[in-house]
Amino acid sequence: MTTKMIVGWLLGAAVLSTHLATAQSAKQPYTTLQQAISSGGQLNGSSGPRSVNWIEGGTRFSFIDGQNTIKTLSPKDQKEEVIFDGSQLKFPGTDKPFAYGSFQWSKDSKNILFQSNFRPVYRRSGISDYYVYAVADKSLKLVAKDAQTAELAPDGSKVGYERGGNLYVFDFATQKETQLTDDAKAAFYNGRFGWAYEEEFGLAQAWDWSPDSRFIAFWQSDERQVPIYKLTDYKGFDEKFDSLPYPRVGDKNPTVRIGVIEIANKAKQWMKVELGDGYIPRIYWTSQEGQLALMHLNRKQNHLRLFMANARTGEARQIMEEKSTTWVDVFDFFAGINHLIYFPAGVQEFYWVSDRDGFAHLYRYDYTGKLLNAVTSGKWEVSYVHHIDPKTKKVYFTSTEASPLERQLFVVDVDGKNKRRLTTVAGKHTVNFSPNGQYFIDRYSNVSTPTQVELRDTKGQLIKALETNKKVSDYIASHEYSPKELTHFTTTDGQQVDISIIKPINFDPTKKYPIVMDIYGGPGAQSVYNEFATTGWHQWLAQTGYIVVGVNNRGSGGYGREFEKVVYEKLGKYESMDFAEAAAYLAKQPWVDANRMAIRGHSYGGYMSSYTMLTHPGVFKVSLVGAPVTDWRLYDSIYTERYMGLIPENEEKYKASAVTSYAKNLAGKMFIAHSTMDENVHVRNTFQLMNALEDAGKDADLRIYPPGAHGVAYSSGTQLLLYQQYTTYLETNLKGSPVN
Repeated sequence: MTTKMIVGWLLGAAVLSTHLATAQSAKQPYTTLQQAISSGGQLNGSSGPRSVNWIEGGTRFSFIDGQNTIKTLSPKDQKEEVIFDGSQLKFPGTDKPFAYGSFQWSKDSKNILFQSNFRPVYRRSGISDYYVYAVADKSLKLVAKDAQTAELAPDGSKVGYERGGNLYVFDFATQKETQLTDDAKAAFYNGRFGWAYEEEFGLAQAWDWSPDSRFIAFWQSDERQVPIYKLTDYKGFDEKFDSLPYPRVGDKNPTVRIGVIEIANKAKQWMKVELGDGYIPRIYWTSQEGQLALMHLNRKQNHLRLFMANARTGEARQIMEEKSTTWVDVFDFFAGINHLIYFPAGVQEFYWVSDRDGFAHLYRYDYTGKLLNAVTSGKWEVSYVHHIDPKTKKVYFTSTEASPLERQLFVVDVDGKNKRRLTTVAGKHTVNFSPNGQYFIDRYSNVSTPTQVELRDTKGQLIKALETNKKVSDYIASHEYSPKELTHFTTTDGQQVDISIIKPINFDPTKKYPIVMDIYGGPGAQSVYNEFATTGWHQWLAQTGYIVVGVNNRGSGGYGREFEKVVYEKLGKYESMDFAEAAAYLAKQPWVDANRMAIRGHSYGGYMSSYTMLTHPGVFKVSLVGAPVTDWRLYDSIYTERYMGLIPENEEKYKASAVTSYAKNLAGKMFIAHSTMDENVHVRNTFQLMNALEDAGKDADLRIYPPGAHGVAYSSGTQLLLYQQYTTYLETNLKGSPVN
């Protein structure tokens, strides 16, 4: 990141801040915390067309318009057309108006598969009813009731689905359902993941159609040996518990194997890849008919092997492997990137994103596993590969080349030549690419510009502005608003760290203000971007006289392997060091009150807000802690062992990373909130921390929200209550001016 960029951002934010301040007296302040939190909707504005699906090979895209209408737009002539009007449509056989949560198109664009009546199971999954709508005759038919996943076959002839742990297909020509597997039982599933695989490898659907619609490949998951975790919300008078298989560090993991079913004859074949004590986190159909690629990871997740398997015989051969002294990534949870390996159609090549040279870059291989070339290189990272075009031999990707605080779209030839940037406006760009490689929808914002949505061609030319969010601009012109500013500092051990600052409304540099550092800090996550500030609670804090700070601590993604993976087997150490050093840097500013600093975080952020408070006592006066991990031996095996290694060999490292190990150091006020129904970070973490604090003679404030899940709050009312508690705690213990 260059000094010129930083100066530009600061000047831009300063201009916006000055403009806002000149008419502050005419601006509307928030009158309540509830109003401020609700303003997040006004500040986020519209994200443009909803539920975009490219159809007809990418010559048009469909989107939801209004409540129950789907339109299409042609980039070529910008013509819009209503393709589905559900205003008069009823659920089949009833008078109940048809409603749905999401939809998908068949590749021939003749049918729409609607997901309705969604009932959540885990973070990504849920039980639903699936209906198929035929565009030609406007008919609607229920094809799968109470299914966890469903997907139309690529040729549009069938729909596959998983229900009750077994796989099925419905054939449109015969109007019949065929059951493909029949051996599901409790904690034993075909085409479905348990909690651990879904949560920590990022996929909800555990099966995949082949491109020619002849096969379905699937995971068979066995969790029968995984320990059971029980949880309750303590309602009523009886002891009622929910339960789920949940492997903690060192526990028996789920076992999986990969099967392939040939639809025509229901023949099933198991792929001959030994699981050992490891994982199969990904499978991919290749461009070669009947060939499946499988990824295998060892339990430590530092050795990846790629196999090519014959779908009919199951025979598999290893073609590539990658080893790391830390861990190997197969997806990016925080960026919403499910895949780091790509098998484009029409060519026997694959592309793999690896940080082997110190930064995440794209490498091109043939199907024998021979490395053909590095497609990208440099001291920046490829973050997302959007499209690989075998005809034009071009790759479209977003990267951090402009800055780790931005995501910009580039195009490059597959041989690594002729790279050029397609997006030009500073900020964080999220791109939706057409499958024909001719168009893309670009959503972006920056510190001074709310979300913009544009339709462009792959030459970078603007076709149509789909959303300008003028309402957001009008809102901040009439309401008090403090923009985000971007800057950086250098730690005492020489590491540059990016931070964001939201200053109080009517900021006066001659005054001293308290700090609220709102953090997350987990491996691969990134808290600070050049993007528009939209968090209503931050605006309330700014209005009530706080400075709000975000930090891209070591461990964050986007800065290269050394910056991110320095935390390996040492979770907490470098992150807390950077938070403490950010506080020290801020304390030197004439407008900061060094004696009034707070740190707040949730989940991994709760781990960091408590760990930092106890390992750097005296830096922060207040710590707000939500749903924290307090000892990594209590968390799930897949996530934790990826970053902390195995036990018993790393037992002492686990102890060093545990919040509970430092309970005696508490020198300030700590507020902890958790739910007994948190299936992710179990409330045992909080209870063990409270026990350790009590044993050390230390006091902390605890709030339990029994019915809440990992988010703690379980309704809009309890969400407001939680933030009222946070805010009151700050007012009482940081400002010393309690409020009602």
